[in-house]
Amino acid sequence: MTPATTLSADTMFGALKRALLLCAVGVLVAACASGGSRRGQVSGGVNGEGQFGSAQPGQPRPSVKVALLLPLTAKGGAASIANALKQAGELALFDLDNPTVTLMTRDTKGTPEGAQAAATSALQAGAELVIGPLFSKSVKAAAQVTRPANIPMIAFSSDQSVAGNGVYLLSFLAGRDVPLIVSYAMSQGKRNFGALIPKTAYGKIVEQAFRSAVGKQGGQLVALERFPLDANSMLEPAKRLAEFAKSGDPSIPPRIDALFIPVGQQTLPTVSALMPYFEINTDQVKLLGTGLWDYANVGREKPLKGGWFPAPDPKGWRSFTQRYVKSYEASPPRLASLAYDAVGVAIALSQGKPGRRYATNQLTRARGFAGVDGLFRLLPDGTSERGLAVLEVQKFGTRVIQPAPLSFGRAQF
Repeated sequence: MTPATTLSADTMFGALKRALLLCAVGVLVAACASGGSRRGQVSGGVNGEGQFGSAQPGQPRPSVKVALLLPLTAKGGAASIANALKQAGELALFDLDNPTVTLMTRDTKGTPEGAQAAATSALQAGAELVIGPLFSKSVKAAAQVTRPANIPMIAFSSDQSVAGNGVYLLSFLAGRDVPLIVSYAMSQGKRNFGALIPKTAYGKIVEQAFRSAVGKQGGQLVALERFPLDANSMLEPAKRLAEFAKSGDPSIPPRIDALFIPVGQQTLPTVSALMPYFEINTDQVKLLGTGLWDYANVGREKPLKGGWFPAPDPKGWRSFTQRYVKSYEASPPRLASLAYDAVGVAIALSQGKPGRRYATNQLTRARGFAGVDGLFRLLPDGTSERGLAVLEVQKFGTRVIQPAPLSFGRAQF
């Protein structure tokens, strides 16, 4: 059998007045007793137009069942991440306080077969919406169950090939943040771009997005070099590109005034060290990144100071982290916000009519939703858009230099 647990907002108040009241009026004993432990109480949540709401008082409704499919017993580090996603989903139930939503957790075991069995179990239990799975193969397998049943899925995979036909990806998708950083750089007078692109699947997607964004916005791609991820192989591509990023005469500007480096925490320190090595003046040539630059202490690398990259406004993540730590006495992995926001979508739409509340036109509403990572919306093709801020790298952390949009009318993608 597929391991399963059922957790509702009622459950999470098991030790509080709500559970006592609900049990008194006949809530199932199993629902009152099930669920995970919480060491702290967290208040707050997200409210306002276009944001996650809570139940209207005095309007009791039947329970809305939502399934959460995660690799809780998978090998390696996946189980730890899955548990954090589960806890983040539970935290959303607590924060957003909607007693009509029941979150049913199913273990995919980290395999396609497990995902298919978990999806089958969830639908048999009456799930109207599926959240997860985490891995692309599991999403594909689970969709073989949810699509014929016309049950939508909000998954966490970043593989865009599994999106569509009722499967929506809430993850941060490769290349979607590139037009914003190009747009911002051009608004600051940058016109001539260079790029150091990793030879990876991510690099291919981002290169295409970068070429398109520069061309559409009227910039010029002067030089582009691709490099393998090992340190020695980076030297020659970086050396060739450096010829465009420096000039022998200080009075003559270099041929590029912005350099795009879409790599993350594992590679960025090594690449950034090549800037002074090849005498690239980062005061003249602005370094640009993607959301992969969004990690703690990015400013430790001196050449990156002053660089720009797109990311969610960090205030939302800091607030979420504080509430998560207070509840679970552990720091959440960065993916945890996805589960919180997905459950937020489920809650925001739960007041609709059965069979229609999670229909395509509701999930893809134009104004979108707002959560931990700011404004986002699901698209009919199964991908997603986000309203991001532009951040500047500082010696100690980052600062917002262009705020995230408050509505999609102002968003740039």
